[in-house]
Formats: sequence, C-alpha cells, structure tokens
Amino acid sequence: MTPMPKRLAVLAMAVLATAGLAACGKSSSPTSSASTGKPVSGGTLRIVAASGWAHLDTVAAYDTSSYMLERAFARQLLSYPYAAPTALGSASWNKAITPAADVATVVPTQANGGISSNGLTYTFHIKPGVMWNSSPPRQVTSADFIREFRAFYNPVQPVGAPFYYNATIAGLQTYDNQETAYFAVKSHKPTAINISNFQNTHTISGISAPNSSTLKIKLIHPASDFLYMLAMPFASARPVEYDKYVPASAQFNQHVMSDGPYQITSVIPGKSLTMTRNPAWQQSTSTIRHQYVSKITLTIGVSSAQTQLADEKANTYDLVEDTPFDPSAIPQLQASKDPKFHIWPDTNNLPYLVFNLRSPDANGAMKNLKVRQAFEYGISKVAVSKAYGGPAVAKIIGGVIPPGNVGYVNSAMYPDNNGSGNVSQCKSLLKQAGYPNGVTLTGLYINDSVNTQVFQAIQASLKNCGITLSSKPEPGSSYFTDLGNAPVNNKPGQWDVATSAGWFPDWFGNNGRTIIPPFFQTNCVINTINYGCYSSKQMDSFIKQAEAAPTTSAAGALWHQADMLAMKDAVMVPLLAQQYPYYSSARVHNAGSTAVAFQPNIGNADITNVWLSPNTP
Repeated sequence: MTPMPKRLAVLAMAVLATAGLAACGKSSSPTSSASTGKPVSGGTLRIVAASGWAHLDTVAAYDTSSYMLERAFARQLLSYPYAAPTALGSASWNKAITPAADVATVVPTQANGGISSNGLTYTFHIKPGVMWNSSPPRQVTSADFIREFRAFYNPVQPVGAPFYYNATIAGLQTYDNQETAYFAVKSHKPTAINISNFQNTHTISGISAPNSSTLKIKLIHPASDFLYMLAMPFASARPVEYDKYVPASAQFNQHVMSDGPYQITSVIPGKSLTMTRNPAWQQSTSTIRHQYVSKITLTIGVSSAQTQLADEKANTYDLVEDTPFDPSAIPQLQASKDPKFHIWPDTNNLPYLVFNLRSPDANGAMKNLKVRQAFEYGISKVAVSKAYGGPAVAKIIGGVIPPGNVGYVNSAMYPDNNGSGNVSQCKSLLKQAGYPNGVTLTGLYINDSVNTQVFQAIQASLKNCGITLSSKPEPGSSYFTDLGNAPVNNKPGQWDVATSAGWFPDWFGNNGRTIIPPFFQTNCVINTINYGCYSSKQMDSFIKQAEAAPTTSAAGALWHQADMLAMKDAVMVPLLAQQYPYYSSARVHNAGSTAVAFQPNIGNADITNVWLSPNTP
C-alpha cells in the first residue's frame, strides 16, 4: 500500500485499534437469542469516530475506515470471508485471508477453466441476482467492473495503488497514459462530463465483456497474486449513475449506490453517516456478507480514545472506526479478562527503522554497510515493544517479510539476544567501520507521545554501543513529506535514520508485491516509499521475476531471496509487527468469538457479520 492518511500514517503513530460492533436485522427488536450463538435480527449498530472515512468512492478510498464502510455497500468479483482469525497460520486465519467468490460465481482456476493454461487470461462469470439499489433494481453486469477500471486514472481522485494493476493487466498503462495526456490539455477541465466522456470513449485492451455476465481480463505476464488484487475494494463494481458526478466529490458522496447488504441513506460531512438495509440485496447471492443489522449509524467528532472506550463500556456506542487504542488501557482489560476485549493477530512492519543511504553526515556513515549492520545488532527491540504495550500487542520480527506471508523464513541474520540487542557486536562493527569512538547521527521521528517513547527506547539502546542519535521530532503532517523528499535528502543536516515509519500490506499470504517493491525497488523520486533511495540491480531483478512468477511457490522463493538481500545490505531494521487490540460494547455478538468480528484484509471490524443482544434498541 501507499502512505495514505490512515492506512499508513495513523497506523505508524500508535497501536491501531478500533472497537467492536453490534448488529441486528429486520426489525427493531431481535427475533432469536444471541446467547445461543445464533444470529439475531434487529437493532441499530452505533459506531463512533474521530474523523471518519476518507472517501466513499471505491476508486479513491485507501484507508481502513473507508474499507469498513465499503464492506457494507460495495462488492467485488472476489472478496474475503469472515472467520475469526485466531492465530497466524491457523485454519481460521488462512480462510480469512484467502479470496472467495463474491459477485463471481466461482474463484477462477485452471482446473475449472477460469484461468487459461498459459496463466494470461482470467474469465469471470457474474452471479444472477446481484442487484444495484436503483429504481427499479438492476442486475450488476460485467460493464460495471470495466467502468471501475476506467475510472482508475481520473484526474481528480485516481486509484491509490495503480502500480499493482498497471504492471499486470494488458493495456492498462496505455489507457493511463492516454487519460493523463487528455487532461493535461488546459481546455479539458476535470468536470463530470469530460471525465465520463473520456472513459466511455476509450477502452482498455486487456479487459473485455463478451456478454453482460462475463468478464475477461488478459495479463501482460502470469501473476500468481492477481486474484488478491481483484479482492481489493479498488476493483468493486461501479454503476453507470456515477458518470454524473466528479469522482469522490461531495456531490458523489450524496449519491452513493449499493450492491451490498446496506445502503447509505444520509451523509452529513464531518458529523455523521447512516446506513439501512438495501432492499435489493439478496442473501442467496452472498456467503460472505449478512444483513443482521437494521440500521448502522456513524457519529464523528469524538477524538478521545478514553472517552470512546468508556462509551463502549456504557453501551452508548458499539464500535470505534478510526481512533488508535489507548495502550495504557490494555493491562487492566487483560487482567480483568473482559470478554469484549481481544487482541487480534496481524502481520506487518510497524514500525521499522530506515537509513538515509545518501546522507553525507558523519563522513557518510549511512553509506557504510558496517555502520548499518551495527544498528541491526544494537537496537533493543524488547524496549521498543514495551513502548507499544508489550509483546501481546507488538511482536518482535527479524526480517522484512513478516511471519504469515509467502517468502517468510524464520532466519535471524543478526543474532541479538532474543531482541535485547548485542552491544559487543555493535561496538565491534563500528570500530571496523572506522568509528572506534562512536558516531553521532540525526534521528527523525513523529512527535506524538507513542513515537517519542519508541525513539527514546531506540536512542537509549544504541547509546550503549556508541551510537548517539540526535532528536529531530516532527508533526505527523510533515513527517512523511520530509521522509520521502528524495531531491533534498542527499544534503547535510536532513536525517540519517527515521524511526516512525510503518508498513501495512494490502493483502496477506502471497503478498511480496505489497512489501518488497515499495521498500527496495529503485525509485529515488519525491514521495518515494524507498525512503533511503536503495538501488540494487540484483534486487530489481528479483522483483521483476517474482511479480511474473506463475506459481505461489516460485514467487515465494524469489521474495525470500529479496528479503535476504535487503537484510544482508542492511537497508532497514525490521522491529515489530503490531497486533490489533479491539473492544466492543456488551451488545455485540458474532460467530466464533465473544469479541468483535475482525477481518484482517479490511484492517478493521466486519460490520456485515455481527448482531446485537436481544431486546436492545
């Protein structure tokens, strides 16, 4: 993923957590007993947020808050089922992260004829009965999915991760270039009419619709992870009615349509959003989502995590949408064994330490491999974990690809006393690098309380072996801008290491494409995610081969080689994988857990798979 406001920046600032859900169904009073584990119908799910969603347009949305809402009103060819993900690698985790048929009749394979023998053509058939909430209801068609891809490159709010699709779907890069050139002409204003006219008069050579219920997608080369891309909300169906509005505009937000179990009935910007049941939706077309809740309300403007938790305990609200969980509340919740609190598994690089490989400071210390390797040994990851609340919510990792993903191998290249740091090896490497008396460098970090504690923990552990980090705190609003400002980061006095960076993959399992290329592919331009401007022909070759690998096992072997090369070159120091603490009101129930229904690929709660206690309003 890219560093969008919540999907990266907020996640990097603190332990991300939202709270539980409540759900109901067709009447205001439930119709069966939740205490038996059977779904209950009725009631209003009450969600609270500090800021709310970023976008309601599925092309533009790239954050967990938006994804949570889109789960209720937007469907894809493939999506992720709900299964309480008990642990990484467990059967429930594997089910929750594996794309399943949603609007498509089946997941295409070579065995069922959905994928051609050469791995280049994917064919999808659309389920009958998947309807838009138009008047009258209208069947979702293959043209609706083509319309979404054509909207990817609109000049107002383009898709957040074009690189996945441009690198795989035939003709998409050409279409992107054509639209960019068209709107570069000053007379071509980005109005709704001009945008829709361009999209409706230009085609993508690799995407076609033989008929209204069949979609064919041709790839540039085989891609073992292509189905994961189609399960992202970016690849939702898009109704023809959206041609009337500028993408992701305020007017668009007042006319959002639904092919999911819920429809948006009210949007008051900055204040609230309301969803009710979509009468055109049919349960028979979906094994992934349900319609237990009669109504869903989102209230915006409560920014205190402590207040939100208190409101959940009082059943005033059921779920938090976008606010980091307060780490100080975790010990008491764990000690009391509160059944509505749960720490869900996750796998990410949150946070990691990155080196500015072009910094000239301290005689170019960051260009010296042995100095960077000294960091690998010297940092106490145990101390960093404590700053986030301890190992229950912040697990130590030793490689770029975190556990639970294709290409991960538990190999500790830099033995560090189980995460406590290896001071003697750190000192030895500094001496070998030409810094026998230590070195002073500049550390950039976000100036909120959690990230300050994290920086101080790293600073203290490195001091023990002779590395002094001078503090350079910045607000989150400017941090990522300066971190990715490649044109000036080769000048003195910018930054040498940064400690508040974090990365949350866009999918799990076969996801090397979402981790390795952003970090390490040659890309030293402004706003790069390759913050240190690392460049290696061998790394670029691994990436190119892995992205075109025809099988998951072949891709995994290549992604692992890329991981090991990055660690050998000490491009970054992987630190932790954050877990997800969640709390819900006592009204919330769902299958498989007393806690909230959490879906890893949403990065948030699944509001289509919960219900409320009986006899609650």
